[in-house]
Amino acid sequence: MAVNEVSVKAPAGKKIYAQEEAVNASLEYFKGDDLAARVWVNKYALKDSYGNIFERTPDDMHKRLAKEIARIEERYPNPLTEEEIYSVLKDFKYIVPQGGPMTGIGNDYQIASLSNCFVVGNDGDSDSYGGIMKIDQEQVQLMKRRGGVGHDLSHIRPKGSPVKNSALTSTGIVPFMERYSNSTREVAQDGRRGALMLSVSIKHPDSESFIDAKMEQGKVTGANVSVKIQDDFMQAVESGTPYTQQYPINGKALYTKNTDAGKIWKKIVKNAWKSAEPGILFWDTIIKESVPDCYADLGYRTVSTNPCGEIPLCPYDSCRLLAINLYSYVENPFTKDAKFNFELFKEHIHYAQRIMDDIIDLELEKIDAILEKVKEDPEAEEIKFTERNLWESIRRKAKEGRRTGIGITAEGDMLAALGLRYGSDNATDFSEEIHKTIAVEAYRSSVHLAKDRGAFTIYDAEREKNNPLINRIKDADNGLYEKMVKYGRRNIALLTIAPTGTTSLMTQTTSGIEPVFLPVYKRRRKVNPNDKDVRVDFIDEVGDSWEEYTVFHHHFKTWMKTNGYDTSVEYSQEDLDKMVKDSPYFKATSNDVDWLNKVRMQGRIQKWVDHSISVTINLPADVKEELVGDLYFEAWKSGCKGVTVYRDGSRSGVLISNDDNKKKTEDGAFPLKRPEKLEADVVRFQNNKEKWIAFIGLMDGKPYEIFTGLHDDEDGILLPRSITKGNIIKSWEGEESRYDFQYANKRGYKTTIEGLSHKFNPVYWNYAKLISGTLRHGMPIHKIVELVTSLQLDNDTINSWKAGVARALKKYIPDGTIADDAKCGECGSDDVVYQEGCLTCLSCGCSKCG
Repeated sequence: MAVNEVSVKAPAGKKIYAQEEAVNASLEYFKGDDLAARVWVNKYALKDSYGNIFERTPDDMHKRLAKEIARIEERYPNPLTEEEIYSVLKDFKYIVPQGGPMTGIGNDYQIASLSNCFVVGNDGDSDSYGGIMKIDQEQVQLMKRRGGVGHDLSHIRPKGSPVKNSALTSTGIVPFMERYSNSTREVAQDGRRGALMLSVSIKHPDSESFIDAKMEQGKVTGANVSVKIQDDFMQAVESGTPYTQQYPINGKALYTKNTDAGKIWKKIVKNAWKSAEPGILFWDTIIKESVPDCYADLGYRTVSTNPCGEIPLCPYDSCRLLAINLYSYVENPFTKDAKFNFELFKEHIHYAQRIMDDIIDLELEKIDAILEKVKEDPEAEEIKFTERNLWESIRRKAKEGRRTGIGITAEGDMLAALGLRYGSDNATDFSEEIHKTIAVEAYRSSVHLAKDRGAFTIYDAEREKNNPLINRIKDADNGLYEKMVKYGRRNIALLTIAPTGTTSLMTQTTSGIEPVFLPVYKRRRKVNPNDKDVRVDFIDEVGDSWEEYTVFHHHFKTWMKTNGYDTSVEYSQEDLDKMVKDSPYFKATSNDVDWLNKVRMQGRIQKWVDHSISVTINLPADVKEELVGDLYFEAWKSGCKGVTVYRDGSRSGVLISNDDNKKKTEDGAFPLKRPEKLEADVVRFQNNKEKWIAFIGLMDGKPYEIFTGLHDDEDGILLPRSITKGNIIKSWEGEESRYDFQYANKRGYKTTIEGLSHKFNPVYWNYAKLISGTLRHGMPIHKIVELVTSLQLDNDTINSWKAGVARALKKYIPDGTIADDAKCGECGSDDVVYQEGCLTCLSCGCSKCG
């Protein structure tokens, strides 16, 4: 179900730009960067719900943002001018409002929130059905306004505990995970699915079931999941002692369960290694370090995080995000004279904090518009009750706490431009100094704002005096602390580090605090070999033609130019390898940094970030499970608030079949009775150095069955390469069926290869029957590819068969098919689709074929 607000048509005199006009103008703006241009036009250009585009380039957007922010500035003493605001926004050079603010500020065509992140919950942690349904509706209402939502399930009573209704006992957490996940998948906005984070405390007796919930095919596909882990659990794992779970997780226990902490820990590690989930939230660290939790009794008790984990929030609080482009403060980048301009940086941190505070006022206006729309909606008041109360609660929190979310992007490029290798000790020392500067100056700015505009209404220095982060700021600048005690602070919490997938496309830099993904790599573009001026570099076994081209990371090109390399030359792989080795990006990519050092770096930066950090540790496919556990322990000991790992290829699933669905036939399934004759495609491919062949029976142009094996094995599947189509005939030998392949030779005579079932390895044949049976029941092709890929097989020969089946079937996946549970290894986005059989990220353009 797509949920879109109906907007008014374009007003008279308002210029509307054609899609290609905006793309071409933006292509010039981004100096030929096609991906950045198209992502900006598709995601951020001002448009209405009819698709009319009202901005030609990002410069129009920046002027729109500057005008609106300046309007709010005029309400307060010493306002920034529109030109001053525009100067720090233009060209994505210094300050970059993220998603919600970028699309929503000054947008009168859609009624939507500016907030990127929300958390919802019930007062008193109610686990009644009414309370559970209320949360379900609230998350949907937020998602239709483009918000990402998180909520915690620790308040739901464990499976088997008594309830006072006809069910007699509770079903536990997992069924409600499914409910919330399904609701998320039902809500779409401009082609974007909702985003949901579900969390549960490791103390909860159902936490082990929660950890396993996503391991089953098709389960909880609409949510990220994270486990809230307390220190006593980590200590129990470390010491090998038992661990007691309880419900409720806080206060007097009604139910307890003694568990083996080590066993649960191994399951967390194994599942994360297999599927990149669950993520880990070190909950005692989060609560201890949280400034808003100094006001827990006033409604600011942190209960969960947003979907990417960088903003821990109390119920009904929200946050808007902004990133500072660190690379832009490096003078003379990639030279021996490179230095960081701290003075300009500090000045712009103050700009950023003022702009963030202004955006809260703009958000309050947006919420008022939402409430007015709810009021005018024709539904009965009891239908609108939950939605109205939701937005009134969010408005109260936004106005009272005035939470902001200043972050950064381009940390990896900044370090490289200064000649510092990401993950090294001196690079980490410098990064810590950068984030300490952000914390001190942002808090200083918030104190100045409190003096001019008033403190957030519940500020109380006495409540905050023992908070570790407040005391670090006090130690760094006691004069600032004394002013904060005197004047208060404008904002309850200020800082975060979010993933900046599409933001980093606009800034043309590395994302967030991440290292570069790859400084240089090859991409393939499918081409028509008959077109003029097309170079064909590669013809695959299927016969498709591809052009290969080299892609340079933007600032690797800057390094090349600075060091005398011509970026227009086509270099050999040997030359490219040598260039990378000579650059500051060498051994500093997401897959080859020292992962333990990266975690330690995150921990040191975390000490100067009052919210949290969204960071993914990218691991090669061949790492051992034990490394994931080592990284988690290092993260805990280093003071990280959370951590996620992504092992290459792990997101396609590890999944077991759902017994409950075996007898069901999905809508659109094929007739279960096989026709005697089927049209068939012949697909040839290579597994390692072996030539393979697949015969794919088609019904209505879709795969109905597949038989595959070695092309020229000892039983002799010999077929001229010119043959790409034919028929699979089902015949009989007595009471046993047989499958023959029949094709027409050049003279038109039919030739038959008898008994495919006898020609292939019997093990291949058995698996082929299994996969064919799944195809015939209408399972989507991309699901079957994921299922086949996920099979855990010890036999190398069968693994080759598995890869071959996946390769053969991928060509039939419709372009644009959403890859469920896939996550981009480059930018972390889950906007991943199949395109020409390859997994392609819509956020950053990264494409992976296999």
